[in-house]
Formats: sequence, structure tokens, C-alpha cells
Amino acid sequence: MPDLSTFRLVLEGLFAGLGVTVLVAVAALVIGLVLGFCLCLLREFTRIKAVHFAIDAYVELLRNIPALTHLFILYFGLASLGLRLSSITAAILGLGLIGAAVTCDIFRAGFRSLPKGQIEAALAVGLKPSQTIFSILTPQAMRIAIPGLGNYAVQLVKDTSVVSAIAAPEIMFFARSMVTSSFQTTLIYATAAGLYLVLSLPLMQGVRVLESHYGKLKG
Repeated sequence: MPDLSTFRLVLEGLFAGLGVTVLVAVAALVIGLVLGFCLCLLREFTRIKAVHFAIDAYVELLRNIPALTHLFILYFGLASLGLRLSSITAAILGLGLIGAAVTCDIFRAGFRSLPKGQIEAALAVGLKPSQTIFSILTPQAMRIAIPGLGNYAVQLVKDTSVVSAIAAPEIMFFARSMVTSSFQTTLIYATAAGLYLVLSLPLMQGVRVLESHYGKLKG
């Protein structure tokens, strides 16, 4: 059974990738939320069929291609064409673009659950379309979208483990390196799992707090 000093060395080794894991998760989350929200607005509040088709195609394509395949295209595929991205940049961009497809659907579900009469009522009292969207509809849609967005954020933290396949130096990258050199497979991967759990639990708790807060406002 591994002793305490061995566990400490494993933990120190995995901590070397903790910062990159957090960086990739946070940056990809920001890209996913901002781009997904913009795509949702374009899909729901424009009447241009070509825009609808392009966004629907983007969402279907990104949601149905495995994340690892998408990362390989960005990291290895673009490099073969002369556009070389760093592993961290490719990881952030890849997970962020996939996240935009996921959050676009989450935001759309929030907007589509609202009564359609709200738009006509808001316009009837003199509000501009932009005021109606951002002041009336968006706060309500966000409240509905919180559980889905929270689940996405937690899943994103776990999905950062796949970026080790393109040599991004995050937790799983160092875990694999240490397993190769020390063969402490169970200890290393169990410790890595614990670190992912430590990152995910505050997110889950934060989502519950937001749900409770908005639930009280609604009540």
C-alpha cells in the first residue's frame, strides 16, 4: 500500500497541471456561454433563413462530433495546413466551440418556454425590440437555463481530461506521465479523480445556490 510520502509526491505532480485545467475550463466556459448566447439570439430573433440554416448546421455538427476528434482537427489538422496552434489554445478553442453549440440549445429552450405574448405586449407599451429581448425575456430565460448551464459547466471540467491527448499539460497529462514512470496506476488515477471532484463540487453547489435564489424571486 502506498505510503503518505508517495501520495504527497503524486499530489504535487498532479498539481502541476491544475492551473492549466482551470484555465482551459474557465476560458472555454466563457467562449461557450458568450458565443452560445449570441447564436441563440440570432437563431430566435432573426428571420433570415440562411442564418437559421447555418446555426442549425453548426449546432448539429459540433454536438455530434466527438470532442477528441474536434481537438485533433484543430491541433493536428490545422498544423498540416500551416496554421499551428499551441495545445492550450487548441484545447480552449475546441472545447469553447463545442460548448457554444451546447449552450445555444440550452438558451433556446429557455426562450422558447416563455409565453409568446410577452413580445407583443412589450412592443405594445412602446418598448424597442432590443429592450424587450434584453430587459424582459433574457432574465426569465436565464432563470430557466440555469440548471442546464450548470450541468454543462460541470461536464466541461470533466471534459478537460481529453485535452491531454493533444499534449495540453493539464491534470490527466501529468497523471499519464507519472503512471508510465512509476506504475502507481490506482493511486495516481484515483488522486486525479479526486482533483476533478474538488473542482466540480463548488460548481454544483453554486448552481444550487443560483437555482434557490431565482426560485425565491419567482415565488
